[in-house]
Amino acid sequence: MYPLRRNRRLRTSESMRSLVRETILSPKDFIAPLFVVEGKGVKEEIASMPNYYRLSLDLLEKEVKELWKLGLKSVLLFVKIDDKLKDNTGKEALNPDGLMQRAIKTVKNAVPEMLVMTDVALDPFSMYGHDGIVSEGKILNDDSSAVLAEMSLSHAKAGADVVAPSDMMDGRIFEIRTLLEDEGFVDIAIMAYSAKYASAFYGPFRDALDSAPVDVKNIPKDKRTYQMDYGNRDEAIKETLMDIEEGADIVMVKPGLCYLDIVREIKNTVNVPVAVYQVSGEYAMLKAAAERGWLDHDAVMMEQLTAIKRSGASMIASYFAKDVAKLIN
Repeated sequence: MYPLRRNRRLRTSESMRSLVRETILSPKDFIAPLFVVEGKGVKEEIASMPNYYRLSLDLLEKEVKELWKLGLKSVLLFVKIDDKLKDNTGKEALNPDGLMQRAIKTVKNAVPEMLVMTDVALDPFSMYGHDGIVSEGKILNDDSSAVLAEMSLSHAKAGADVVAPSDMMDGRIFEIRTLLEDEGFVDIAIMAYSAKYASAFYGPFRDALDSAPVDVKNIPKDKRTYQMDYGNRDEAIKETLMDIEEGADIVMVKPGLCYLDIVREIKNTVNVPVAVYQVSGEYAMLKAAAERGWLDHDAVMMEQLTAIKRSGASMIASYFAKDVAKLIN
């Protein structure tokens, strides 16, 4: 007896498959991370991230205009500053004329409608490469959170739409939200890196910003005392719920592919948008394999990103954002 139900009927052609497809990618799903440096006419390729660049402000302006034309509506800014400006307190992060603050203004002047998100963490500004203030071999939680709140306020004053604390200090969302409210910036959203794991996939990013922890005596060599243990699942839910209670508008899981079970678990638990960061190591691995002819770059890229969205991501921060937008268009 032949089956009355033949599932393959809905796979007979691309037209049929596209008609019944459950998960569809759009340029509007993506946040484009951008690395900014001082200078003019600077476009430095990041060795461990092929075809990705650090841009000076003049080229940042051109880039965001191009991204907007491709249908990308959001950027996430990171800055690489000179070593001489780094210290253990993040003083430069609060400079109203600092590189981040000028980058925010550059994007907003170029494309006023572009949603500007900013990285809020001390590692690009730290002489030790840590996301917080270091004292006697420890990363200080409360002192660091206070600086992160001031940093967020500085970004808001420069014109940021969303501040994105990526540090994993306890209570920093409450500190940030309280200060923003007290200063009248009630419409600034917080995208909390709520479930950020101590991952080995961040290496190329740290190359891009020269922000890896330094190998110095009595300084922690990694970030495991504040970023999450990748063996933990329930902890991700606890962290996320605490961030929402403290005032987060969007929560994030980072990295992406190895943590899709976490994405789905959080999506099923919370009622706020869930972001996923497809990180530098994930980008670099595909680029390297594609360069060697081992994988079809575009096919794997689309499969990976579709999987991330299918798992429950409301938005995806990805170094492939521009490539995807071009391919979709």
